[in-house]
Amino acid sequence: QVRLVESGGGLVQAGDSLRLSCVASGRTFSSYAMGWFRQAPGKEREFVSTIAKSDLFNTYYSSSVKGRFTISRDNAKNTVYLQMNNLKPEDTAIYYCAADYQGFGASTESSYEFWGQGTQVTVSS
Repeated sequence: QVRLVESGGGLVQAGDSLRLSCVASGRTFSSYAMGWFRQAPGKEREFVSTIAKSDLFNTYYSSSVKGRFTISRDNAKNTVYLQMNNLKPEDTAIYYCAADYQGFGASTESSYEFWGQGTQVTVSS
Protein backbone atom coordinates (compact mmCIF):
# COMPACT_ATOMS: atom_id res chain seq x y z
CA GLN A 1 0.00 0.00 0.00
CA VAL A 2 1.21 3.50 -0.86
CA ARG A 3 -0.10 6.64 0.79
CA LEU A 4 0.26 9.88 -1.14
CA VAL A 5 -0.09 13.37 0.32
CA GLU A 6 -0.04 16.44 -1.90
CA SER A 7 0.74 19.98 -0.81
CA GLY A 8 1.69 23.33 -2.28
CA GLY A 9 -1.55 24.43 -3.85
CA GLY A 10 -2.98 27.88 -3.40
CA LEU A 11 -4.40 31.03 -4.96
CA VAL A 12 -2.11 32.86 -7.37
CA GLN A 13 -2.34 35.34 -10.19
CA ALA A 14 -1.86 34.60 -13.85
CA GLY A 15 1.84 34.44 -14.69
CA ASP A 16 2.85 33.32 -11.20
CA SER A 17 4.51 30.05 -10.25
CA LEU A 18 3.73 27.28 -7.80
CA ARG A 19 5.49 24.08 -6.83
CA LEU A 20 3.38 21.12 -5.83
CA SER A 21 4.83 18.33 -3.74
CA CYS A 22 3.64 14.79 -3.20
CA VAL A 23 5.15 12.70 -0.43
CA ALA A 24 4.78 8.94 -0.64
CA SER A 25 4.92 6.39 2.13
CA GLY A 26 4.82 2.65 2.02
CA ARG A 27 6.46 0.57 -0.67
CA THR A 28 9.72 1.44 -2.44
CA PHE A 29 9.15 4.85 -3.96
CA SER A 30 11.90 4.65 -6.57
CA SER A 31 10.27 1.67 -8.28
CA TYR A 32 7.03 3.53 -9.01
CA ALA A 33 6.23 5.85 -11.85
CA MET A 34 4.56 8.98 -10.51
CA GLY A 35 1.96 11.07 -12.22
CA TRP A 36 0.08 14.30 -11.82
CA PHE A 37 -3.51 14.69 -12.93
CA ARG A 38 -5.97 17.54 -12.49
CA GLN A 39 -9.69 18.06 -12.43
CA ALA A 40 -11.30 21.41 -13.14
CA PRO A 41 -14.84 22.21 -11.99
CA GLY A 42 -17.38 20.47 -14.18
CA LYS A 43 -14.73 18.59 -16.14
CA GLU A 44 -13.26 15.13 -16.11
CA ARG A 45 -9.89 14.47 -14.54
CA GLU A 46 -7.08 14.85 -17.06
CA PHE A 47 -3.43 13.86 -17.34
CA VAL A 48 -0.82 16.52 -16.63
CA SER A 49 2.57 14.84 -16.37
CA THR A 50 4.38 11.65 -15.41
CA ILE A 51 7.88 10.57 -14.51
CA ALA A 52 9.02 6.97 -14.83
CA LYS A 53 10.72 4.91 -12.15
CA SER A 54 14.22 5.89 -11.18
CA ASP A 55 16.26 3.75 -13.56
CA LEU A 56 14.32 5.24 -16.49
CA PHE A 57 13.47 8.81 -15.43
CA ASN A 58 11.49 9.46 -18.61
CA THR A 59 9.09 12.37 -18.35
CA TYR A 60 5.96 13.18 -20.32
CA TYR A 61 3.63 16.17 -20.38
CA SER A 62 0.25 17.04 -21.74
CA SER A 63 0.33 19.51 -24.58
CA SER A 64 -1.45 22.10 -22.45
CA VAL A 65 1.38 22.29 -19.90
CA LYS A 66 4.47 21.34 -21.88
CA GLY A 67 7.07 24.06 -21.64
CA ARG A 68 5.50 25.56 -18.51
CA PHE A 69 5.43 22.64 -16.03
CA THR A 70 8.31 20.45 -14.91
CA ILE A 71 8.01 17.16 -13.06
CA SER A 72 10.85 15.82 -10.94
CA ARG A 73 11.44 13.36 -8.15
CA ASP A 74 13.68 13.08 -5.11
CA ASN A 75 13.87 9.44 -4.10
CA ALA A 76 15.74 10.23 -0.90
CA LYS A 77 12.70 12.23 0.23
CA ASN A 78 10.07 9.95 -1.34
CA THR A 79 8.75 13.04 -3.06
CA VAL A 80 7.63 14.00 -6.54
CA TYR A 81 7.31 17.65 -7.52
CA LEU A 82 5.43 19.60 -10.13
CA GLN A 83 6.94 23.01 -10.82
CA MET A 84 4.31 25.14 -12.50
CA ASN A 85 5.40 28.35 -14.18
CA ASN A 86 3.49 31.00 -16.11
CA LEU A 87 0.21 29.79 -14.66
CA LYS A 88 -2.99 30.53 -16.52
CA PRO A 89 -6.59 30.72 -15.30
CA GLU A 90 -7.29 27.51 -17.21
CA ASP A 91 -4.82 25.73 -14.94
CA THR A 92 -7.30 26.14 -12.09
CA ALA A 93 -8.12 22.66 -10.81
CA ILE A 94 -7.61 20.15 -8.07
CA TYR A 95 -4.26 18.50 -8.69
CA TYR A 96 -3.82 14.83 -7.83
CA CYS A 97 -0.67 12.80 -7.40
CA ALA A 98 -0.73 9.12 -8.39
CA ALA A 99 1.59 6.12 -8.25
CA ASP A 100 1.99 3.46 -10.97
CA TYR A 101 3.50 0.16 -9.82
CA GLN A 102 4.48 -0.83 -13.37
CA GLY A 103 6.95 2.01 -13.25
CA PHE A 104 6.99 3.16 -16.86
CA GLY A 105 4.70 6.17 -16.58
CA ALA A 106 1.40 6.55 -18.38
CA SER A 107 -1.20 9.14 -19.25
CA THR A 108 -4.22 7.00 -18.40
CA GLU A 109 -5.81 7.01 -14.97
CA SER A 110 -6.34 3.26 -15.00
CA SER A 111 -2.57 2.72 -14.99
CA TYR A 112 -2.24 4.16 -11.50
CA GLU A 113 -2.98 2.10 -8.41
CA PHE A 114 -2.69 4.75 -5.71
CA TRP A 115 -3.97 8.31 -5.50
CA GLY A 116 -3.62 11.26 -3.17
CA GLN A 117 -6.46 13.42 -1.91
CA GLY A 118 -5.61 16.37 -4.13
CA THR A 119 -4.55 19.98 -3.64
CA GLN A 120 -6.42 22.99 -4.99
CA VAL A 121 -4.74 25.38 -7.41
CA THR A 122 -6.60 28.54 -8.30
CA VAL A 123 -5.25 31.02 -10.83
CA SER A 124 -6.91 34.41 -11.06
CA SER A 125 -6.77 36.57 -14.16
